Amino acid sequence: MELAYIPSPSTGVVHLGPIPLRGYAFCIIIGVFVAVWLGNKRWVARGGQPGTVADIAVWAVPFGLVGGRLYHVITDYQLYFGEGRNWVDAFKIWEGGLGIWGAIALGAVGAWIGCRLRGIPLPAWADALAPGIAVAQAFGRWGNWFNQELYGRATDLPWALKISDGPNRVAGTYHPTFLYESLWCLGVAALVIWADRRFTLGHGRAFALYVAAYCVGRSWIEYMRVDEAHHVLGLRLNVWTAIVVFIAAVTYLILSARLRPGREEIVEPVRTTPEDKAGPEGKAEIEAKTASGATTASAGTTEPVDTTEPVDMAKAEDNAKAEDNAKDDAQAEDKAEDAKPGVKKL
Repeated sequence: MELAYIPSPSTGVVHLGPIPLRGYAFCIIIGVFVAVWLGNKRWVARGGQPGTVADIAVWAVPFGLVGGRLYHVITDYQLYFGEGRNWVDAFKIWEGGLGIWGAIALGAVGAWIGCRLRGIPLPAWADALAPGIAVAQAFGRWGNWFNQELYGRATDLPWALKISDGPNRVAGTYHPTFLYESLWCLGVAALVIWADRRFTLGHGRAFALYVAAYCVGRSWIEYMRVDEAHHVLGLRLNVWTAIVVFIAAVTYLILSARLRPGREEIVEPVRTTPEDKAGPEGKAEIEAKTASGATTASAGTTEPVDTTEPVDMAKAEDNAKAEDNAKDDAQAEDKAEDAKPGVKKL
């Protein structure tokens, strides 16, 4: 007898008039916004400029979506190609199917392009965004709940997920692996934030920690799933992928800590100010005008003092030339007086 279980939604789409709002897409969008918000806060705290994370995300997110879909279609090609299959379904991303491995790999390419355009180091940007990516995954996994997919083995636990009968699924109660992974991702985000504060991680090590910690959870969660997947040596393909990526992330952590300890001192170049663009002479004149304005104000003058007048370099040069010419004329007159006969200066 089923005493308790997690119900599944009767549909994965809600129609707002003629516009369909799909739960899977909604979860991904919410995750992206949260990741950018959290990443921006961490980036500014490390000395970066507000808005930089969002600017680079404009490159990273589309690349990541394409990479995630490509990985899913390639590794589960039997779902889209072959007898009785429609290859057009490979483009229906709203029906589910994003591989995190492809999303991170191709998303990193997009982020690299964005970082190059802004002149900032990719590892520093990845460190700032790492916890946000984990939180985005936690939100994104609820899209599987809307689609009633990627659940685990049958169980009668109180938190079992109730699945209704439908295409490629049998009604029953199963392990809610989507929930397990969502909670694991939140734990990974908390771990990265704590470790980053405790050990001052830099040069991509916070991102590597996120990758390694996620792979640990993904391995045992993947092992529980019962959906169709390719197997290699008795293990699901994604389990092998998690093992390989985990080893690569841990190796990077160790080597990076030895070769480049500490954290980047400057993560984003400082933007120039109008005083810097004016040059040394212009900056000195602006400072002089500012000091003059402060003195006038302290004397009780109520007239506003304009300290933002642009520096007229041509006028300054003309005044200097006029002064030099006046000095030359005065010297010439003195010499003429000395040359007159009978005139002697005392």
